[in-house]
Amino acid sequence: MAIFKILVLLLLSFSCFCQAQLSPTFYDQSCPNALSTIRSSIRTAISRERRMAASLIRLHFHDCFVNGCDASVMLVATPTMESERDAVPNFQSARGFEVIDQAKSAVERVCPGVVSCADIIAVAARDASEYVGGPKYAVKVGRRDSTAAFRAIADSGDLPSFRASLDELSDLFLRKGLNTRDLVALSGAHTLGQAQCVTFKERLYDNSSDIDAGFSNTRKRRCPVNGGDTNLAPLDLVTPNSFDNNYYRNLMQKKGLLASDQVLFGAGASTDSIVSEYSRNPSRFASDFGAAMIKMGDIQTLTGSAGQIRRICTAVN
Repeated sequence: MAIFKILVLLLLSFSCFCQAQLSPTFYDQSCPNALSTIRSSIRTAISRERRMAASLIRLHFHDCFVNGCDASVMLVATPTMESERDAVPNFQSARGFEVIDQAKSAVERVCPGVVSCADIIAVAARDASEYVGGPKYAVKVGRRDSTAAFRAIADSGDLPSFRASLDELSDLFLRKGLNTRDLVALSGAHTLGQAQCVTFKERLYDNSSDIDAGFSNTRKRRCPVNGGDTNLAPLDLVTPNSFDNNYYRNLMQKKGLLASDQVLFGAGASTDSIVSEYSRNPSRFASDFGAAMIKMGDIQTLTGSAGQIRRICTAVN
């Protein structure tokens, strides 16, 4: 009898474990049109503003690195809860919240109360990548939404600084379960989007040896030594709106815009060989980027009965 009880408990535990796993087919029965509805909404948003593709990929990153991929980044402040949106790395920088809200509204019309905001953020990042020429990878879904936000964590170093050294980046990614190749591949998202002058201006004027002089002079036109901190410059000067491997070619020419980009190549960096590989082999970069995004999407997810499915992404039910 005791053995029978143990077997039953093991079977129940195994069953719960299976149900709690993320899967690309999670909504096949409960909301078969979920992913196509999200895709349509995301494509519409990016067709209006091409830069939004980069913003949505970055939003997924900023969600996952702060207490896991749980849509906590979407919550707005309340009298009893501070918002991650107001954390230094996100304030007046993170974008795309309204696009996720619109996608959520579209999905709610099809399947009320079924699809999480956390999953919508993850799917939106994939759809954004694909729309501008990046890889289409199979997003695992089944996440649930956090009932709290974590501004203190967002402010404490769980989001990489634009001044971060390679060792600091590597240590941070390792704490999240991501290796050096994941770091270099995910950094390639900076083949898209723009950065504010305040994030790279000091590199232009400190006579650094790790930046190409001509590239630096070009950037100075948009970023004067006094003022212009919120002016924008493309992270990839060559093809800023297309997902390709120019980011890595730029690094090899000392044309990485952020210090945290350029540390991936030069002065014998341990990541030099990966940067070189991706510069020569765009298909390998695309494959590794997709794999790293899937891996990142597994960080501290809420599944099963944990968390909730928010009715709206900006507030707890």
